[in-house]
Amino acid sequence: MNKSVIRFLMGKVLKTEAVLMLLPCLVALIYRETEGFYYLFTLALCWLLGFLLCLKRPKSSVFYLKEGCITTALSWIFLSLFGALPFFLSREIPSYLDALFETVSGFTTTGASILTDVESLSRCSLFWRSFTHWIGGMGVLVFIMAIIPLSGGSSINLMKAESPGPSVGKFAPKLKSTARILYGIYFALTVLQIILLLIGNMPVFDSVCTAFGTAGTGGFGIKNSSIAGYSPYLQWVITIFMILFGVNFNAYYLIVYRKFRKAFAMEEVRWYFIIIISSIGIIFLNILGTYAHIADALRDSAFQVASIITTTGFSTVDFNLWNSTAKTVLVLLMFIGACAGSTGGGIKVARFVVVIKTIKRELNSYIHPNSVKKIQVEGKAVDRETIKAINVYFITFIVLFTLSVFLVSFEGKDLTTNFTAVAATINNIGPGLELAGPASNFSLFSPLSKIVFIIDMLAGRLELFPLLILFHPANIKEFFTRRR
Repeated sequence: MNKSVIRFLMGKVLKTEAVLMLLPCLVALIYRETEGFYYLFTLALCWLLGFLLCLKRPKSSVFYLKEGCITTALSWIFLSLFGALPFFLSREIPSYLDALFETVSGFTTTGASILTDVESLSRCSLFWRSFTHWIGGMGVLVFIMAIIPLSGGSSINLMKAESPGPSVGKFAPKLKSTARILYGIYFALTVLQIILLLIGNMPVFDSVCTAFGTAGTGGFGIKNSSIAGYSPYLQWVITIFMILFGVNFNAYYLIVYRKFRKAFAMEEVRWYFIIIISSIGIIFLNILGTYAHIADALRDSAFQVASIITTTGFSTVDFNLWNSTAKTVLVLLMFIGACAGSTGGGIKVARFVVVIKTIKRELNSYIHPNSVKKIQVEGKAVDRETIKAINVYFITFIVLFTLSVFLVSFEGKDLTTNFTAVAATINNIGPGLELAGPASNFSLFSPLSKIVFIIDMLAGRLELFPLLILFHPANIKEFFTRRR
């Protein structure tokens, strides 16, 4: 194990977090808030530790997927541990576990909160809370690769470990160029949304924070009512951009370089929109009778479908009050999630496409035993290793999900609350149903359950394996064993 390069990259991560904390410090300065001093202190602490970790450059910058996974998992843990300090030190969140829960929820773009009164937070804390979504949406290591030169061709192992979805490739010959393209598209879409929100008379501060939450598909609102208090125009803008950020960014790359036919031929994206339109239609028909105006029913249906399938977690209505069919559709969307290569969470549409085709092939093999048919996606054969990886992912997901529900059940809450709370955290969504619904929060859960949710949020954002590999006994032993 190349421990020196892991140490060096941890230093880079902490120094990057220090630089990013300049923004909430600036917000505190603009609004003359004393809470900014706690961000300044944390900034200095992160920079000092990062500087010390980067003092000695690694002799070899080559590392493999194992090191990439360990570095990625440690990066997100370090980011969260230090990112929670301002909340705790300022006493805006008196419990460090609660502050950590809120920060992990931010960086993993989950949006689950322990706050009962969001509007009581200072502006700089509200900004940092939403900004963590934007940072975590595309990934901090992708960001580092975009601005800091990392020598060696093994940087792809960092991107593979951090980027959501079953496959990761390079758009450009150099990985640094790929990272810059990704962040260029990400930044452009964010700015475009801010402009459209400003046109709808949303205040500048609200527009920036809401765009951060939408871009990262995170869902932290700066109002107690989430998005419900904003105009229909603003709700439609947010709905559209939630859907856009749930699209595979490969499609945007192809559109930017005028490869329109390839972009619109992407099978995963096509199924993504089919699922969205179908779900909106089903929910709309089921809730229409409870609304006075058709437009309101359509808007709420579209907003909540977009919010749940992209795992953003914003809300305009307490969907916990909808009928069982509508709620069932939303729960199913929690697991499906957005496209691979997007900022959204969940299992991903791409995996479901491959699994359904695998099932279809197996059924055909019973009817035609001698036939040899390969699974194809977008005209390309899916190799056995990819199919195996997807199957193992599903099995691991089910095991972790079941164990989490079991551990949370010791509190004695109802099954719907426990089931959807775990679903909401492991799929990085935010709200669940019943006591974990959009009108409630996660403050009522015990410390044990909050720790389970924190692990689930990290595991869900990192696609399970980078976090699980970190705690593998062989890696722990190797990490703490000194070379002779």
